[in-house]
Amino acid sequence: MELYSEIILDYFKNPVNKGIIAEPSGTCTEHNPLCGDKIRVDLVLDKKGKVSEAKFSGEGCAISQAATSMLTEKLIGKTPAQIKKIDNDEIYKMLNIPISPGRVKCALLGLVTAKKAAILCKKTK
Repeated sequence: MELYSEIILDYFKNPVNKGIIAEPSGTCTEHNPLCGDKIRVDLVLDKKGKVSEAKFSGEGCAISQAATSMLTEKLIGKTPAQIKKIDNDEIYKMLNIPISPGRVKCALLGLVTAKKAAILCKKTK
């Protein structure tokens, strides 16, 4: 299996939910100083406290960008508490490729950022 599977390359070249939300309920930016990857995640909560919109922006390798793009799809409909419970294994399963020790931070950067954004979320009125 190639390091960058076709699915990862497709998400890298054609990301979903890429952009910035003007007035998010919660937002966070994180970076990986070892490789230079930088991710921002914006979340909007609806009146029930569930994510109605999730977007990401930033720059980085195919793994960090694809993993975050895939993750934003999974965040829709979840509460901040549910987002905080997403574990690393869910990201690895989503990517469906072996992640070397040197690429773990790349794969998990979006998850770390999304969890911090979820902590900052406030419901819309």
